[in-house]
Amino acid sequence: MKAVVFHENGGVDTLKYADMEKPKISPYEVLVKVKACALNHLDIWTRQGIPGIEIPMPHISGSDVAGEIAEAGMEVKNFRPGDKVLIAPGIRCRKCMYCITGNDSMCNSFRIMGFQTQGGYAEYAKAHVDNIIPISNKLSFEEWAAIPLVFLTAWHMLITRGQLKPGEQVLVHAAGSGIGSAAIQIARLAGARVITTARGKEKLEKAKQLGADEVIDYSKENYAERVKQLTNNKGVDLIFEHIGPDTWEKNMQCLAKGGRMVVCGVTSGPSTTVDIRLLFMKHHAILGCYMGSKKELFDVLNLVEIGRLKPVIDTVFPLKDAALAQQRMLNRENFGKIVLKI
Repeated sequence: MKAVVFHENGGVDTLKYADMEKPKISPYEVLVKVKACALNHLDIWTRQGIPGIEIPMPHISGSDVAGEIAEAGMEVKNFRPGDKVLIAPGIRCRKCMYCITGNDSMCNSFRIMGFQTQGGYAEYAKAHVDNIIPISNKLSFEEWAAIPLVFLTAWHMLITRGQLKPGEQVLVHAAGSGIGSAAIQIARLAGARVITTARGKEKLEKAKQLGADEVIDYSKENYAERVKQLTNNKGVDLIFEHIGPDTWEKNMQCLAKGGRMVVCGVTSGPSTTVDIRLLFMKHHAILGCYMGSKKELFDVLNLVEIGRLKPVIDTVFPLKDAALAQQRMLNRENFGKIVLKI
């Protein structure tokens, strides 16, 4: 099969379009003929290398896969070749206390497809039947692929961990990112007032179309000062944070007393500092978030089916141009998801 693979950590030039062996499945696994695979910033971090985390080499990235079943293991009863499916990106043990209680991503053996395992930048991908979810004809394969990781993570951050309530005010960073565009929709659906940041008039207009109440061009305004103005100096109740040190200090200035900040990413770097005095004096809470559960993914998919949430696609690239696709993400040129079509 054809796949985009890298043999060592490095820049986008390490990505090679090459022939790889088609995955072999166990009795409880399914082989999926990949029709579309969406990019995530995780793909870039994996390619660049994350200290302390080993990944299988040579490596095929890609956490968000939609396609058709090509082959089902002998113990797989509910799926057959030709069925349209997506692959849930979170791989759980299904037996521990965390998995049983719906906290899948806290499982000690939790892994993400395309990160600790081989992924979907390929003509075929395999997964345990537990990760196979049937999909309807409501959306294209590219649209289905644009949903799982970002919508699941955003839902887990805002609804499960952040406990966002109607009438609260939320700041969502980077409206143009895949996860930012998902978060705007979920926060709006929850009944919150949504303030978001982006760069450039075009992205700000698209953010408004998605449901943002207020938009801030972070390249032209001090967003912390603007948030204070928009909230009558109170600050926001919840901050959706996935940038890192570039936004951390200003975030703390934006947060209302008793406010929460949910965190899932480090686009600008992994380390920052915290004034602990302000943390306890203002009753702030910082909540770490990592993916979410299969149950939460089903909640998201149900809302997609009834039209309350929708995937946002920026561009679609052929598989062989995965390096160009990743470069577009690195350049922050996208609004919404970048998808590979296989």
